[in-house]
Amino acid sequence: MSYETLLEKINSKTVVASVIGLGYVGLPLAIEMAKSGLQVIAIDIDKVKIQKLKNGISYVVDIDQDELTNLVKTNKLIPTTDFSMIAGVDTVSICVPTPLRKTKDPDISYINSAVEQIKKYMHKNLLIILESTTYPGTTEEIIEKELSSLGFNAGKDYWLCFSPERVDPGNPEYCIKNTPKVIGGTTEQCSTLAKTLYGMFIDTIVTISSTKAAEMVKLLENTFRAVNIALVNEMTLMCSRMGIDVWEVIDAAATKPFGFMSFFPGPGIGGHCIPLDPMYLSWKAKMYDFYNRFIELASDINGNMPYFVLSKFADILNQHGRCIKGTKILILGVAYKKNIDDVRESPALEVYEMLKRKEAVVEYSDPFVETFKDKEGNFVHSVELTQQKLLEADCVILLTNHSLYNYNWIFQNSKLVFDTRNAFKNVRSKNIYKL
Repeated sequence: MSYETLLEKINSKTVVASVIGLGYVGLPLAIEMAKSGLQVIAIDIDKVKIQKLKNGISYVVDIDQDELTNLVKTNKLIPTTDFSMIAGVDTVSICVPTPLRKTKDPDISYINSAVEQIKKYMHKNLLIILESTTYPGTTEEIIEKELSSLGFNAGKDYWLCFSPERVDPGNPEYCIKNTPKVIGGTTEQCSTLAKTLYGMFIDTIVTISSTKAAEMVKLLENTFRAVNIALVNEMTLMCSRMGIDVWEVIDAAATKPFGFMSFFPGPGIGGHCIPLDPMYLSWKAKMYDFYNRFIELASDINGNMPYFVLSKFADILNQHGRCIKGTKILILGVAYKKNIDDVRESPALEVYEMLKRKEAVVEYSDPFVETFKDKEGNFVHSVELTQQKLLEADCVILLTNHSLYNYNWIFQNSKLVFDTRNAFKNVRSKNIYKL
């Protein structure tokens, strides 16, 4: 096989694609590929996930169950834990997690594991696309270096690219198809193959000069958000001390038609990307004797917001002659943002843990998150949001403003509300406190 042969297979939709890692990034990607007419081998080490997919059950909020069922029944999507199937595919997209260790340095063990499996079944003319967010240089240092040890040369024997994922769970407007896709290849031919493949199901493809540049794109996008969220969080701390409503200030500033973009404060930042990705860049930059002061400062400010929430909550209770210990608290929302079931790095979990350490009586209600594990490994379960639960609670803390909540009803049945998301902006009451 040759470059031209693989290109023809892609164009004729006879190519067999594969996706390694079937989480919030990999599963939607695999489904879009299958919907475009390709046969897709969907690989994950989690046997429970694979069995659910075989039964047509999605564990990702944005996936249509009927669509998934049809793709599996027609063998367009083949879920499996069997990595040996890589031997028979033409393309591999790697979408595995890239968390941070407790020391805030990158944990690329999942990428390493995926590459080890690929090495076992590596063959010529395979197109490999890494999508996992990581530091600049990963594609070269981990994938290209490892495969070269087997005698495979990138851009000659196989094709290698990096394409940063741009998945926003729960976003009703932007999905894989209409979100522009950045691709950086080891060679121009690598980029062309990936562009042709992804162009089958994505409206806009943007190719850039290298895998390193593409890796940096993702980090810039999320560092931009992290730094600006930190700025508005710091403004929140200042406004609180000055007795100014930061939400009113943001709304007024947003009326400027140029030179301003709204960011909003909260109890912290969550999800897999915003809290973690900038630290990948900061870690890598230190190898070049470059220190990202903005990133480190932003991480510090955002990371301390749960403590500010606790401090302000203690002040609110103090005004009502209460202390945290023994207070019955109902937390509304533990997902890291509205209308999703994702609790990865959610600041709500940190607030929950801190309240428990202060011996508060804490329950939570989240229509999207049925359960989560606390730091001791115990399962904590969501309670039904009823009038009785609201009346029993001494205080409600809103940490995620899911659209399913009826805020007027919550307000009418609560003694005290601490709103960290400005969800009660249209309600005026002395019993509602803002961040």
